[in-house]
Amino acid sequence: MSTPIYAVGDIHGQLDDLHRVLELIETDGGKDAEIVFLGDYVDRGPDSKGVVDLLMNGIAGGRNWTAIRGNHDRYFTRFLDDQTVYDPATRADLFWMNPRLGGDKTLLSYGVVGEDYAPVDPIHKAALEAVPQAHRDFLESLPNIHTTDNLIFAHAGLRQGIPIEDQVEDDLIWIRGDWLTEYHDFGRPVVHGHTAVDYPEHHGYRINLDAGAGYFKPLQAAVFEGSDVHVISDKGRVPLRPTT
Repeated sequence: MSTPIYAVGDIHGQLDDLHRVLELIETDGGKDAEIVFLGDYVDRGPDSKGVVDLLMNGIAGGRNWTAIRGNHDRYFTRFLDDQTVYDPATRADLFWMNPRLGGDKTLLSYGVVGEDYAPVDPIHKAALEAVPQAHRDFLESLPNIHTTDNLIFAHAGLRQGIPIEDQVEDDLIWIRGDWLTEYHDFGRPVVHGHTAVDYPEHHGYRINLDAGAGYFKPLQAAVFEGSDVHVISDKGRVPLRPTT
C-alpha cells in the first residue's frame, strides 16, 4: 500500500482552524505525516501572519510539508513588491484591500491599517516595516505546483492540452472555466482549492478541498492512499468518492 499523503485546503488566515486540522492529521498519520498545503494562506481571516509563521517555521524545522502558492498569496507579495493592489485576473476596480478580497485583514494581522481605496503610499511603507523579511522570502519562494507519482497538487487547477511542466502561474493559481466543468486528463488526479464549495468534492480527474474557510466555514483536509480518498474529521476518516 502506498504511503499516505495529506492535503489541506485554502486557509485564509484561519490559524485556530489550521491548528485543529493539523491535530486531526497528526492523530491520523503521526507527526511525520506528509502534508501539502494548497495555497491562499492569507486574506479574509483574522491571523494571516500567524498562518505564514506556522507554515514557514514548520517547513524550516524539517516537517514533511509542502506549501504551494495561491492567488491571494501573490496579491500580498505583489503589494509588498511594488504596491500592486489588483490582479488582471479579477475586476480592475476590486482592490486587494477591499474586504471582499481580504487584504485589509492580512495587513491588520501585521498591525497595519489598510483600507480600500485609501492612499497606498503610507500603507505600503507601513507594511514594509511591519512584515518580516523572512515572511516575504517564504511567500516569494512558494512553488506553483507539486507532483507525486500518483497526484498533482495545484492551487486552482491546470489548463488542458498543456504539458504539466509548461503550465503557467496565472492558470495554476487562477483557472476556473471549463477546468471545473469538463474532464481533463493529466494521467493522475489533480488536488486543488481556489473555488469554494460546501464540502470537499471528488470529480475523478480533480478533487477540490476548498470548503470555504475564507468565508468562515470549517477548514478541510483529506488523505490520499492509493486510489482511496478520505476527508479527515474529528470522527476519523470519511470516504470521499467520485461523483457519478
